[in-house]
Amino acid sequence: MDPTLTGSRRRSESRSEFRPAPRSRSGSALLEQLPPPLPAERIIALNQPKDDLHTTRAYTWEGWDFEAPPGVFLPGATSRMIHERLLDGRIEVRGRRYGAMGAGLGVEAVAAGIRGAREIYAFDIHAESVDTAARHYERLVGTREGTAFLPAAGDLFDRLPPGVRLDVITFNPPAVSRRVSDDPAVVRNVCVGAPLLTRFFTQIRERDLLAEGGEVFLVVSNTADLRTIVRDALDQGFTAEIDHLHDWRDGVLTFLFRLTRGARS
Repeated sequence: MDPTLTGSRRRSESRSEFRPAPRSRSGSALLEQLPPPLPAERIIALNQPKDDLHTTRAYTWEGWDFEAPPGVFLPGATSRMIHERLLDGRIEVRGRRYGAMGAGLGVEAVAAGIRGAREIYAFDIHAESVDTAARHYERLVGTREGTAFLPAAGDLFDRLPPGVRLDVITFNPPAVSRRVSDDPAVVRNVCVGAPLLTRFFTQIRERDLLAEGGEVFLVVSNTADLRTIVRDALDQGFTAEIDHLHDWRDGVLTFLFRLTRGARS
């Protein structure tokens, strides 16, 4: 999930740049190329929440209009890395079972529905976010032959039906490593930290939730403890590679990781 951007951070989007992903490495070689977290004061400054979170807001993407009720977060630039790839097929969900972890406003679900996913599971611990995602999906996608939309409010994969194995999972987690607010809604969406990812990886492994050839796409920046997060994934038996690296030119580096189970697929 996206940290809320400060004014200077928002302005930096216009001069950000994409870097080619570094040569794919695994294990300790991958860990060694990951940067440490930014200084605490910088992380806190970059992730100050806007003052309109508890109001009704509007969001538009690809010509689609979304309304965010109070407490539901608007997507930011890191979330759009996932949205764009879902819609254009770089993250392929057509005909596949897809899990959108952190359903939020519902943009991932809408993109996957338009793309033609077989099943779309919209997960979020925040029930109002799941309800919001469902409303937007019904309005913008509706009933489509061959596509089922399955919203699920709960902690991580708690509401995934037994026996379901997912082909694709995306997650932009609230992994910021410093507490940036006392507002529970901000904490839930921004700074739960690396322990959430430990539980995420553990559930996938212990419940065998990833289908053969399945992929997990994870967006994490150096406002989080990248090395701990990736080390936890490796320890849980995942193979990790850097699919994309975005340099915001303000000290923040955002990584899109592709994770698979076992040998690289």
